[in-house]
Amino acid sequence: MTERIVLAYSGGLDTSVAIGWIGEATGAEVIAVAVDVGQGGEDLETIRQRALDCGAVEAYVADARDEFANEYCMPALQANGLYMDSYPLVSAVSRPVIVKHLVQAAKQFGATTVAHGCTGKGNDQVRFEVGIQTLGPDLKCIAPVRDLALTREKAIGYAEQNSLPIVTTKKNPFSIDQNVWGRAVETGYLEDIWNGPTKDVYDYTDDPSFPPPADEVVISFERGVPVAIDGEAVTPLEAIQIMNRRAGAQGIGRIDIVEDRLVGIKSREIYEAPGAMALIAAHRELENVTIEREQARFKRTVGQRWTELVYDGQWFSPLKRSLDAFIADTQQMVNGEIRMELQGGRATVTGRRSKTSLYDFNLATYDEGDSFDQSQARGFIELFGMSSKVASARDQRLQG
Repeated sequence: MTERIVLAYSGGLDTSVAIGWIGEATGAEVIAVAVDVGQGGEDLETIRQRALDCGAVEAYVADARDEFANEYCMPALQANGLYMDSYPLVSAVSRPVIVKHLVQAAKQFGATTVAHGCTGKGNDQVRFEVGIQTLGPDLKCIAPVRDLALTREKAIGYAEQNSLPIVTTKKNPFSIDQNVWGRAVETGYLEDIWNGPTKDVYDYTDDPSFPPPADEVVISFERGVPVAIDGEAVTPLEAIQIMNRRAGAQGIGRIDIVEDRLVGIKSREIYEAPGAMALIAAHRELENVTIEREQARFKRTVGQRWTELVYDGQWFSPLKRSLDAFIADTQQMVNGEIRMELQGGRATVTGRRSKTSLYDFNLATYDEGDSFDQSQARGFIELFGMSSKVASARDQRLQG
């Protein structure tokens, strides 16, 4: 029986050429797997047919948009996942769902190997291969761009030589990865970190320098998940899509960062994540209203570690699973509404309302009706500062 290899297929130049390259290099049959995580562009049937026209023996396509939003984006939102306090895990959070479908396809079609189109410099090779070996321990991995030295020039030459049905004269200087949670742009002139991004870098966001009138939005949450926008019920996918459109129109969610890659190099990245950044800002503020202080302090530590694990390709790890349980527990009371004003690149919270709030007006007010007994403050301060006071007295005694 001929060996079969599953290829993570995007429909672009490199992975289209890889179908033939892999076949020639290994003698195996290639099964192309395309996963829709809200990246837009061509429909799945067009991509499926291209894979077959490029020599794939099977083409498996999956509409994973709702799955991605529900099971991957929402945990990232509940964790307030921002790598280096900036990047909302646009690419990192999509890789596990793609891996899941690659491994499913390998089992379905009897493949022994999974191939992906990553280079040897990036984080995604780690995310794909760690995920694949975790979910499918018996599967092998290959990466044609990395392992078979498939350069862009070679890919274009191969496509022209074999009359493959793909565009081979792309002038776009950027490497772009996008899905419903956001968009990542790198390479080209952006590799000179003194160069500012030009207008052609952006697609999900309009220029915040010339914003339309302010847009007020009310987002309703249940257990840390958005369930309605302006009173209209939404699914997680719809919430992200609506906020991508509304926050994107105001230029919200543009990020320009030199980040620390997993492989040890620093990389300049441009991200656009209007929906993700607006939703995270709203979710964070609702947590401020509903989560107890010590729990909130510890959750920030857990959320940062969760984010690092996901960035590093450890979505399926035991530690990530344990942190999931903690984060899910913290979300039980994260219910209510956040009102935001979207304008000129900013998503500003202007109102909060929650039936599970820990904010007590009568304790917080300085006006009539104040129920806080201020006479207790003196004793509290004396005890709170006791250890520092005793230590200071000792130090002064020894110095004297």
